[in-house]
Amino acid sequence: MDRSSSKNNSTEFGHTAPASGAATPWGNNKESPNNEDDSNEDDGDNATPAKATDPLAPRLANNERILVVSVTERQRETWGQKAEFLLAVIGFAVDLGNVWRFPYICYQNGGGAFLVPYCVFLIFGGLPLFYMELALGQFHRCGCLSIWKRICPALKGVGYAICLIDIYMGMYYNTIIGWAVYYLFASFTSQLPWTSCDNPWNTQNCMPVTSENFTELATSPAKEFFERKVLEIYKSDGLDFMGPVKPTLALCVFGVFVLVYFSLWKGVRSAGKVVWVTALAPYVVLIILLVRGVSLPGADEGIKYYLTPEWHKLKNSKVWIDAASQIFFSLGPGFGTLLALSSYNKFNNNCYRDALITSTINCLTSFLAGFVIFSVLGYMAYVQKTSIDKVGLEGPGLVFIVYPEAIATMSGSVFWSIIFFLMLITLGLDSTFGGLEAMITALCDEYPRVIGRRRELFVLLLLAFIFLCALPTMTYGGVVLVNFLNVYGPGLAILFVVFVEAAGVFWFYGVDRFSADVEQMLGSKPGLFWRICWTYISPVFLLTIFIFSILGYKEMLGEEYYYPPWSFQVGWAVTCSSVLCIPMYMIYKFFFASKGGCKQRLQASFKPDAACGSVVPGQQGTSV
Repeated sequence: MDRSSSKNNSTEFGHTAPASGAATPWGNNKESPNNEDDSNEDDGDNATPAKATDPLAPRLANNERILVVSVTERQRETWGQKAEFLLAVIGFAVDLGNVWRFPYICYQNGGGAFLVPYCVFLIFGGLPLFYMELALGQFHRCGCLSIWKRICPALKGVGYAICLIDIYMGMYYNTIIGWAVYYLFASFTSQLPWTSCDNPWNTQNCMPVTSENFTELATSPAKEFFERKVLEIYKSDGLDFMGPVKPTLALCVFGVFVLVYFSLWKGVRSAGKVVWVTALAPYVVLIILLVRGVSLPGADEGIKYYLTPEWHKLKNSKVWIDAASQIFFSLGPGFGTLLALSSYNKFNNNCYRDALITSTINCLTSFLAGFVIFSVLGYMAYVQKTSIDKVGLEGPGLVFIVYPEAIATMSGSVFWSIIFFLMLITLGLDSTFGGLEAMITALCDEYPRVIGRRRELFVLLLLAFIFLCALPTMTYGGVVLVNFLNVYGPGLAILFVVFVEAAGVFWFYGVDRFSADVEQMLGSKPGLFWRICWTYISPVFLLTIFIFSILGYKEMLGEEYYYPPWSFQVGWAVTCSSVLCIPMYMIYKFFFASKGGCKQRLQASFKPDAACGSVVPGQQGTSV
């Protein structure tokens, strides 16, 4: 369906298009005003004194003067082009998980049949939340901290929880990108170092996968390169003894942080230029790899394995839970990124159409990545004369062992390796840009005088702090900590945080009020489908995923690495460190930051702050 029109002409899901002559709340379509305030400061009335010609103006004595103060309002930055915003959102949503997680979950849960629950949860769960965050950020034009005084002040702890989760993500996600950087530099040789078993790091069990004597007891050169050269995990004892920091790996991760800094230090002015490369490059590489993959022998068997529907698996509740989890973590609502990115949009930008376009592209990218991965897995099964289920791995092992293994057997392997790891790096950079920008925008909006005016310095100090915190992930046992942080950092906590966020917006602020906000931006109120999803389906969707994730947290850790008993207590402490921000701030807001009796304190805590002023151009005050 054509969505290139500048008007919101969509009628899908009950979203009625505005009339062609409907007036927009922003007549000249220029930049919207910035509603940045220092923390806990109220907006005063900047009224200009009445002119002397005003008959209602008070008469002044000869020695009295009127002091006229000119107040210049700081304008919030906006994206240089609409395409920059779309690319930034797509880049954040399309990450490494689209390549290494979706294909594995798809074939594990019924192949083509898995697309049924996947699309169901996209329409009823993921897309409504995605649309909500884009609309919230665009309407209120602030990050995940300042926005809560306009919605439900007591839930400001949600914003602090998101900032803490983003720090945890930065601690391990950039390390994974650092692994890809290590592989990229290792690829600039005449022969890929994981092609043979003649290297100093190889063991006696090493054997090329093309060997007829290859058994389950043997290890491939690619596996030994990853575990014994890149990570050197054999020098550690897991979390009990992680060993020292590996200098070469730390240098690669440091390079990632340098790239991140110079992409984020100027805000949307710098990030908007970078996303043209980091968001588009993965698609160019994916298409090149797809063309190469489908031309390999055995590729057709791999694609059949990927797509052949096993309808009986839909009776298994785990398939539906996996589909719900995958769509949630793929779209990424709740990390504060969508709020931050959309807050730099113009007020009457069509965020409804943006939500449909970007979420659809994200899901189609996952589907495309499945063809890229399984065509190569089919080829590897053909080379090894085995079944596909014995070739594939989930997670990092898929992109750092299996795929490099396949590349090493191709002609022109050096070229394919270079572009593949460039794709992984750009996929990862976009996502880490988004996660960190969410926190940076939130703190700059909350403290504009202290932090906002010194953004470059603040971003430098923040990234230096996260890099120091991430050093343990660069040790010889760092890969165990990376997997540990992935589960206990954002993995469990973000589900609860987003549930509280949805409850605050849909139940405390109210779907009717939120729909009215959308109508002011787009000229039409969201249809019945969206209001039902926001009121009932989406919160239940989040709560269900959270409960099942809590029950299956050990399964999320996997069985590849050993975790000592004490690590589970530490893991839950990490999870609670972000989750507890929510009740702790509610207690602070009710008992210490509010005045009056119990009724007045409840009203001050759970109703929008009337002193915030209106975000709608040309209006003063706000209705609560």
